[in-house]
Amino acid sequence: MTTANKGDLSPIYDSLIAEQGDVPAEAREAAEEIQREAAEALDWSRIRPAQGSHPNQQGE
Repeated sequence: MTTANKGDLSPIYDSLIAEQGDVPAEAREAAEEIQREAAEALDWSRIRPAQGSHPNQQGE
């Protein structure tokens, strides 16, 4: 069994990047940004009720 060296595939990959852009890198960057946004949106640690009040209490 033979394995292709990275150098053997590089011209093909380089020409695809030149034609189409670096799609895997762009997808990776987009996924990382979405993960950051989701983590921020789901981070409830900064939300705290005012001191002395309870979110389920209504003005009595």
